[in-house]
Parts: sequence; C-alpha cells; structure tokens
Amino acid sequence: MAYRFTIGRRIGFGFAIFILLTMVAFISTVLTIRESKSRTRTVVEQVTPSVIELRQLNFLLQKSYTNISKWFYNKSFNDLEFRDELIKIIDKDYYKQKHRLQELSVSWTPQEKDQLRQIFSRVEKLFKVYKSEITDQLTSTEAYEDPNILMMARMSYEDSELNIKALFKTLNELIISKQNNAVSVTNSMFKGFNFLNTFVEILGIALVVGGILIAVFTTRSITRPVHKLKKVLLSMGLGILPTERITTGEDEIGEMGKALNELVQSMRQTTDFAKETGSGNFDATYTPLSKDDTLGYALIKMRDDLAVNERELERKVIERTEEVVRQKEEIEGKNAELEILYKQVTDSIHYAKRIQEAILPPNKVLEQNLPNSFVLYHPKDIVSGDFYWIERKEKLVYFAAVDCTGHGVPGAFMSLVGHNILKDIINNSNLKKPAEIMDRLREGVINTLHADKSGGETKDGMDMTLCCLNYDTLELQFAAAFNPLYIIRNKNLIEHKANKFPIGAFIGEKQNFTNNTIQLQKGDQIFIFSDGYADQFGGPKGKKFMVGNFRKLLTEIALLDAKNQKEVLETTMAEWRGDQEQVDDVLVIGVKV
Repeated sequence: MAYRFTIGRRIGFGFAIFILLTMVAFISTVLTIRESKSRTRTVVEQVTPSVIELRQLNFLLQKSYTNISKWFYNKSFNDLEFRDELIKIIDKDYYKQKHRLQELSVSWTPQEKDQLRQIFSRVEKLFKVYKSEITDQLTSTEAYEDPNILMMARMSYEDSELNIKALFKTLNELIISKQNNAVSVTNSMFKGFNFLNTFVEILGIALVVGGILIAVFTTRSITRPVHKLKKVLLSMGLGILPTERITTGEDEIGEMGKALNELVQSMRQTTDFAKETGSGNFDATYTPLSKDDTLGYALIKMRDDLAVNERELERKVIERTEEVVRQKEEIEGKNAELEILYKQVTDSIHYAKRIQEAILPPNKVLEQNLPNSFVLYHPKDIVSGDFYWIERKEKLVYFAAVDCTGHGVPGAFMSLVGHNILKDIINNSNLKKPAEIMDRLREGVINTLHADKSGGETKDGMDMTLCCLNYDTLELQFAAAFNPLYIIRNKNLIEHKANKFPIGAFIGEKQNFTNNTIQLQKGDQIFIFSDGYADQFGGPKGKKFMVGNFRKLLTEIALLDAKNQKEVLETTMAEWRGDQEQVDDVLVIGVKV
C-alpha cells in the first residue's frame, strides 16, 4: 500500500523539523564547547609551559655564556661564585631543564621535536667544549700565564661565541614557533565560538522562517482544497462541469477529491451527444439539465451552427481549391521560364569568363618574362573589369595593370577591347615607349566605342599603368592614367605619379601621356595595381582599407619573395573584408628586379 501523507502526518512533520533544528543547535553548541575546552587545555598544559621552559633554557644558555666569558677573561680566583654557578649549570641545571622539555615535547610536531633534539645536541657539544677546553684548562693563575694554554682556550672561546649565537637563533625560532602555535590554537577557539554564534543566529532565523512556512503550508494544504471542492460542488449543482480535474493527494481531502472526480466523470457521459453531432448526426437530441446548463445549450447551438457551416464550407472549399490549383499552375509556369532565363544568362557569363581567362597571360608567360613576380587577381563577379597584360618585344618586357570602367559583364567587354588594341599596337607598330602606346590605345578605344555614334561622348574607358622593363640595363619606362607606380628601395616607398586623365573620351584639351624613365637598382620592388584593394570596406568599423594602409603594407612585404608577398596580401584582404561584400575587382602586380 502506498504511503499516505495525511493531515496528521503533515502536522507531525512540521514539529519534527522544529525538533531536528533544535537538536542540531544543541549538538553544535556542545561540540564547539568541547573543542574549545580541548584547545584551552592544550594551550594551558602544553603550549604555554613549553614556551616558558624554552625561555628558561634560553636563560640558562645566556647565563652560561656570561659565566664562560668571565671565566676566560677574569684571572682572579678570589671570586669563585660565577665559576661554581657555571659548573652547576653544565652538570645539573641543564639536565633538569632538558628533562622537563622532553616531557612537554611528547605532544609537539615531529619537526619541533627534531629541532629540540638538535638544540640539545648542540648545547651538549658546547658545554663539552666549555669544560674540556676552558674550565678544565684555566684552573689557576699560572694557567692564565701560560701562552699555549691561553691560546687554545681563546680559540675554543671564540669558536663557542659563534656556536652560542647560532644556538640562540635556533632556540628563538623554536620559541616563536610555539608562541605562534599558541596564537593559532587561540584563534581557532575564537573562530569556533564565532561560527557557533553565527550558526545559532542563522538557525534562529531559520526556525522562525521555517515555522511560518510550515504553518502556511499546512493551512493552505487544508483550507484551499476544501474551498475548491466547495466551488466545484456548487457549480455541478447547476449543471456546470469543471474544466479541470481536481488534483488529489493521499490524505483525507484527497479521498474526497477522488470521489468528486468520479462524479464528474459520470456526468461527462452526457458528452455523447456532442460526439454524435461531431460525427455529422445533426438530428441528435439533447435536453439541458437546467436553464443554467451552459454546456447543454452550447451543444445544441453547436449542432445547429455546424449544420449550416458544413454546407457553407463545402462550397468555399471547392471554390478555393480551384483557385489555388490555377494559381499554382501559373506560378510553376513562371518559375520554369525564370529558371531557363537564369540558366541562359549564367551560362553566357561563364562562357564570357572562359573567353576573358583566355586573354590573360598564363603563369608560364609570367615566369618566363617576369621572374620573381606575382599577380594578385580577384574579380568581384564571375567576369572582371580589371585585367593584366604581359608581352615581350625584343629585350623589352611590357606589363600593365588595367582597370576598365565598371565591373562584371560591362567591365569584361571593356577589358576585351583594351586587350585587343594593346596586342595590335605591339604586334603591328614600331611604338616602344609606354606613353606612345597609351596615346595610340586611347585613340583606338575612342574609335571603337564611337565608330557608329553621332551623339555626345560617353565616359567609357580605363585607368592603367603600363611599364617597359629592360632587364639588361635595369631601365624602367612607364606611363600611367590615374593609377601611380610604386618602387620600394631600401624599405622606402617612392611614388611615381600618373597623368590625371583616362584612356578614353576626356572633356577638355587633348593631352598626351607622359613617358617616365627610371634607373632601377638591384633589389628594387615594383608594384602596379588597380584601386580595388584600397577601396575595399571592412575592419572593425566597416571602413575603407585606404591608400595609406595599402602603401604601408606594400612597404612591409617588399623584402619577402613573390610567393609570400602574394600570400600576405591575400590573407590581409580576407581578414579585413571579413563578412563584407567585395566592392570592386582587385588587381596587384609585384615585380622584384
């Protein structure tokens, strides 16, 4: 049979808690007092006497030291008192003191016992020296006059001075240790009393709070269930069933609750009417128990409403099903068209990417013409508006970093235009200077973009840096539109400015590009680039990387080899960008001579 937590047992449980807490307080008090008595006895009977006897030993040693000093320096035998006193200390007083300390040291720690044994050993050795080397030798006035005897006594006396000082230090340390032990025991005793005081205070509060809680719990566990039973019975008298079952326990009130739940269950049989109605039998009848029988009238109304609603819902379901099917077919058709269009556009862009990749110099061309160099090339989209170009003509190596208007598909078309015109100039003309080549390139771009137009000019074009390097003479020629050229020499960055007009249509007076000649030195590092790296947003505040940081980064990596330079640039950009979207095509070319 299951355990029943009756009302009587609840009251008994409350009193048991009070008794238990009181017993805990009483036992804690008794244990604390016993512990305090034990510690007091330890201090009074062991620790304090030990300190006194150690101090007495220290006093004997001091007297012996004083008397041995007198013995050594005082040649007169008229005053024999200090001589007799020294002999008494060595032969009698010391051993009495030793015996008392040995009795007290029984309860000492092993370390303290060992320390005391060492002190005894050193004292006895010291007294042995006193007797054999000083007192037994300096026994007459003639002995004091004998240089040999006096010298031997002096050496022993001086040695004993050092030993007695070390002995005093060790003995004082032991005395301090025992004093600290006494303080520790006393503090522990006070802590015990403080704990008992705090514990009794907390226990007193717990008794008050616990008593209140137990009283409230006991009262609520009786009165609240009774009120709930009363309310349910009054409602059922009007035919109103409770919405929740009564929670029952194992006491007497719980038994009444179980009986009431069974009564409610019997009345729920009237819900058979609702089941009939719910199954579609709208002809089922029901007679309410009273005019306040809320459930009865609700069931009748539900039956009538369901009959009307069922017919209305059937009509609406048919109409809406037809509408949903029609809309679904339209959406599926549109989705299929969009998927076809998206695939066609994507396929076209990927094909354009293959075309663009075909015009870019392969790694073999880069390694053959520009050893110890790298190209960092990251398009923003599938295809790019940036491109790089490398070509050899006799002993001259041409290389360029080109940034066309826009990015993605428009920029990619501009890159094809620029690449084809550059290749035609190198292969079909005698132009060698970068400035002349860029002037011709500008004319070609304008003619290509405006060949069939009669209206105004567009802003289509490109920014670029074009270099011509002679590895035999280390002479570098370059021309640039907007994008400068950096040379890093001996950890210093040298910026060579670009012309401030683009390759393409330009409003204002026509100008020619400037051809710049630079005499390089062995170990110089060349960098040309587009503006995509410096314009990238990122970092903790979502700002641009900026030209200043870009210049500083290039200066820091200039001493690395090409492979590591590229890796540092890629890692730095990835960390800077983080989750930000790439804003432009990125192109950086580095060449070390």
